[in-house]
Amino acid sequence: MKNVTELFGSMVFNDKIMREKLPKDIYKSLKKSISLGTHLELDVANSVANAMKEWAVEKGVTHFTHWFQPMTGMTAEKHDSFISVADGGKVIMEFSGKALVRGEPDASSFPSGGLRATFEARGYTVWDTTSYAFIKDGTLCIPTAFCSYSGEALDKKTPLLRSMEAIDRQALRILRLFGNKEAKRVVANVGPEQEYFLVDKAMFQKRPDLVYTGRTLFGARPPKGQEMDDHYFGAIKPRVAAFMKDLDEELWKLGVYAKTKHNEVAPAQHEMAPIFSTTNIATDHNQLTMELMKSIADKHDLACLLHEKPFAGVNGSGKHNNWSLSADNFGNLLEPGETPFENAQFLLFLVAVIKAVDEYQDLLRLSVASAGNDHRLGANEAPPAIVSIFLGEELNEILAAIESGSAYDNREKHEMEIGVTSLPHFTKDTTDRNRTSPFAFTGNKFEFRMLGSAFSVAGPNIVLNTAVAEILKQFADELEKARDFTQALNLLVKKTITDHKRIIFNGNNYADEWVVEAAKRGLSNLKTTVEALPKFTQPKNIALFTQHNVFTESEIHSRYEILMENYCKTLHIESHTMVDLVKSEIIPACITYQNELAKLLSLKATEYESTLEEYLLSRISKLSSCMLKKLNSLEKALLETDIERDILASAKFYREEVYGAMVELRLCVDELETLVAKKYWPLPSYAELLYSVV
Repeated sequence: MKNVTELFGSMVFNDKIMREKLPKDIYKSLKKSISLGTHLELDVANSVANAMKEWAVEKGVTHFTHWFQPMTGMTAEKHDSFISVADGGKVIMEFSGKALVRGEPDASSFPSGGLRATFEARGYTVWDTTSYAFIKDGTLCIPTAFCSYSGEALDKKTPLLRSMEAIDRQALRILRLFGNKEAKRVVANVGPEQEYFLVDKAMFQKRPDLVYTGRTLFGARPPKGQEMDDHYFGAIKPRVAAFMKDLDEELWKLGVYAKTKHNEVAPAQHEMAPIFSTTNIATDHNQLTMELMKSIADKHDLACLLHEKPFAGVNGSGKHNNWSLSADNFGNLLEPGETPFENAQFLLFLVAVIKAVDEYQDLLRLSVASAGNDHRLGANEAPPAIVSIFLGEELNEILAAIESGSAYDNREKHEMEIGVTSLPHFTKDTTDRNRTSPFAFTGNKFEFRMLGSAFSVAGPNIVLNTAVAEILKQFADELEKARDFTQALNLLVKKTITDHKRIIFNGNNYADEWVVEAAKRGLSNLKTTVEALPKFTQPKNIALFTQHNVFTESEIHSRYEILMENYCKTLHIESHTMVDLVKSEIIPACITYQNELAKLLSLKATEYESTLEEYLLSRISKLSSCMLKKLNSLEKALLETDIERDILASAKFYREEVYGAMVELRLCVDELETLVAKKYWPLPSYAELLYSVV
């Protein structure tokens, strides 16, 4: 492997390459356009495109693509070669500014949620100059936004960029009130921790449910799961270590700040975490990370599972969205400093986040809603569906002192006492962490822990950025009119604490008592996707997004439709896969084994006692009858999915009738797995899947 510093960003048309390849005036014009968000002139675009093409061709590239993020949750790309026909039928390698700036993929088959008619196919991809182009699999990839012919966003990047502009505008207003005239930009930074499973590819391919749905629809619990806590942070197995090494190298080439890797709680589960980037870049990088995890795993004869709950009975996979705000050259705005009680600017940004989370808890919840995440949230392995904030002891005491008007005794930092004199001393943190909290302050950032592992981080950050921007706007509107800024600031902070302290909870979010307490506080508990998604179209939430130009009202309704359709389609695919598996594999296996038992029983009937065979045959026969009954119930429910309903009614039917029937059918099949001889059972067991990689 090359030196990491040489390897890092070697496949990225980054600032260093642009300085080398572009004329000085073109480079300055491009940087100005990026920093100020101004229009890019055609001559600048032509020069950049030519330099980009020459750099790519030097690396053996022949094609380019506009790389975008439609509402499928994945990335999309259409490849075009650089070749152009010259005189005499010869070809030359050419790339124009027009081709760089704008593409025109067929938009007819991407989800639009009614934003365009079926026959309307035109869509545009537009170069996102804030995200560097890169080379992946021998193709020059240009990060782009994706919109319809009439200009509506058909992707996740466009509203994310709009939300970043919204929080930039409002945060700068706050900084100006504190006398900061130099800051030109405030950005939201994100570091998404990515959890995933690795299983043997041969085992994976023998599980149609994993292939089609990403999760096991059947599977009895193995003799050993995660009870011993021996996988978490354990020694990484050689085959996994080889995968992680290759993943790091490929991510580093693409400029992804891959930093941490370790075993997670469940067997075969792992985590990768990067260093923080701006929200836009972090979103692009996380999409690349998930894509590379799958392709690199395949090269190692592994399968990477990104579903939120691929196995029942062991922990599922999430994605922790670490979020903070920073101003250019002025650092992290959520950094408390040595004396947070006296840090008025920090306290104002802190209570702005608290108020935003309280007032828009429904939006934060729906931003992480999916059929997959419904299996995980509230299952004592991930935060509950109730949104709350963990602040820790010190900040909690500070806010309590401000609210009551009492003095705060600034706590001293203490050295950690472990009881072994030979160990080095270190300063103890002022508070513990809370792994059960959905939204936890962790020193100088907030960790939004409710995301599912397969999620694009764009959606949750759109909500978070916009909600905080709205509260900062309200604060700025009030403080800009104040005659006495300090007095108005103190009153505003105190009032915000009083009005929104209900969202702060530092205890055990898994406890049943918290559910009761949260209800008393008036906090929402949207347990499923079907309950959460309709909140998107409430007038309060439409007003939030439209006032900050993040979504138009039609874009909100379109996303609601798409998300609801995805929920229904997911359960549709899962239920049909379940039916197919039972009919084509489970039933034949049960019949074959019962025939063997019956034959053995007939041979032994006259000479020996046959208690064991009789018991097994009776038990399997009863469970097989139960399975058939539950299969018929599921098929009956599926016939009713063809009835015309609005999208919410369809989603409710899938949740209540189809999913309910799936759960009952699974109970029968999972018990049958424990009784049918292994040589007849057609699917690799949980034990084989979870312990297949050595």
